Amino acid sequence: MKFDAPRLFITFALFAAIAFASPMPAPSQTPPSTPPATCSGTISCCNSVGHANDGLIGVLLGLLGVVVKDLTVLIGVTCSPISSGQSCALSTVCCTNNSFNGVIALDCTQFNNPS
Repeated sequence: MKFDAPRLFITFALFAAIAFASPMPAPSQTPPSTPPATCSGTISCCNSVGHANDGLIGVLLGLLGVVVKDLTVLIGVTCSPISSGQSCALSTVCCTNNSFNGVIALDCTQFNNPS
């Protein structure tokens, strides 16, 4: 078998041209979500946040007998309320259900504290 460099080069160039000429999907232009600046619940500083099906959070919910229908809802763990002007070095969230003495807080959203 004889090595034919020009033919090999033309074949490679043809494949490269086809590959570069193929349409490629445009990158996503979705802007990053910005946490809200207002809160309709309680602004809290939580040690951690996660979802109902996360390990520790699932165990805490079970021990407290809390049933969460939406597994995508954000839940705060070991939370304490903060007032405007206070800072939180952990996770600042806005939660609408804080009736578990700070152990957990339900229906939370990340919060951008405008202090």
